[in-house]
Amino acid sequence: MKIKLSGIVAVLAVILLSGCGSNPDKEGWNDAQKSEFLHILNTDKYLSICNDRKLYEQIRQNPDSVEMSRMLVAYAQNLANGCIDLQDFSVAQEARNSIDFASKYTTYLQKVNIKKMAMQFRAGQHIEQILKPYIPEYDQFDALLKAYHKLSQNPKTSKALLYKIRLNIERLKLMKPDLGSNYVLVNIPEFKVRVIENHQTSITMRVITGKKNKQTPVFSADLQTIVLNPTWNVPDSIARHEIIPKTLKDPTYLKKHRLVMRRDYNLDSPALHFDANLSAGYVGGKGEVPFKFIEVPSGRNALGRVKFLFPNENSVYMHDTPTKWLFKKKVRAYSHGCVRLSKPMKMLDFVVAHYTHTPIKKAHEDYKSKKTYFIPVTKHLPVHTAYLTAYVAEDGKLHLFHDIYGYDKLQKLKF
Repeated sequence: MKIKLSGIVAVLAVILLSGCGSNPDKEGWNDAQKSEFLHILNTDKYLSICNDRKLYEQIRQNPDSVEMSRMLVAYAQNLANGCIDLQDFSVAQEARNSIDFASKYTTYLQKVNIKKMAMQFRAGQHIEQILKPYIPEYDQFDALLKAYHKLSQNPKTSKALLYKIRLNIERLKLMKPDLGSNYVLVNIPEFKVRVIENHQTSITMRVITGKKNKQTPVFSADLQTIVLNPTWNVPDSIARHEIIPKTLKDPTYLKKHRLVMRRDYNLDSPALHFDANLSAGYVGGKGEVPFKFIEVPSGRNALGRVKFLFPNENSVYMHDTPTKWLFKKKVRAYSHGCVRLSKPMKMLDFVVAHYTHTPIKKAHEDYKSKKTYFIPVTKHLPVHTAYLTAYVAEDGKLHLFHDIYGYDKLQKLKF
């Protein structure tokens, strides 16, 4: 998203006229601020010159204060909202989504506060301090920046590698800001989840993510509830394309898979019986189905014995799974979009101990009962599903991952 700078520059210029600091010029720039900003630009410290390079070249040759004010606003805007052509990406995403293909990539754009920037500037604050609200808080942002700047100094580094790293830096700019010091990060292309606390990885484990045509969406939400011995409420889309067709072929399918039918997702509501003639009309297509399938709790339940809810419009959550053997595979894109955990009990114990008021002993007793129990999460813990095909891991090394969902090709950088 690009904003027009003409009106903003006018506002900035008016406020900056009364700028203070050591020897401010008529636009409010003091020598220290000019020097600091030129250094940021010359090194492109935060890789946010983007498609404003022509303006930068003008400033590099002639550091005019008016043009520098324009550049400061542009740099903050690119830092806050990235340098991916989001309009082009949105069109490409919309074109490939269909009944048989689901992909969603949520971007969290920030509004640059021009008046606040101008007030800080007038007060003689450092440029770094003015830009700070728009610098991603994720440690991975700093790690990838360092990797990029280091590799760019090596003439043997391929342009393709630099572009890949740069693309992932821009993705971090688009993630939800104000994340806090503790959060869960699901890196889809890596098939791994981490719990990060105070800049350290507390837990990490393998995960299974969505299929190539039923992709795990990229978004952020707050963890709210742990469900022990959950039921699986079959989404209408899966009912239409899998459950109903299979039951029409095999009348014993529901019983074999511990599925019951209800008018809604409430096990206590009156039971319904499968009507082949009625159900046949709901095969394929999309839209709501007027009856629901529910898988009752068991060790063979599709969700396993525990799930972690972070309510969102995508109906995605983390959960246990009976298909443990799939974690041995390198590429683990097998779900309908949810995130399956390789070590759900490890995650359960950690979250219960650090983010709930429930004693571990009580949680284990409820787990063993095989009855459904709900544990509220009482401490803030955001969950971010991210798409990072370049990642600096705990070993300090840069790791590259296959573009499983095709975002490396769909997302174009604006230079």
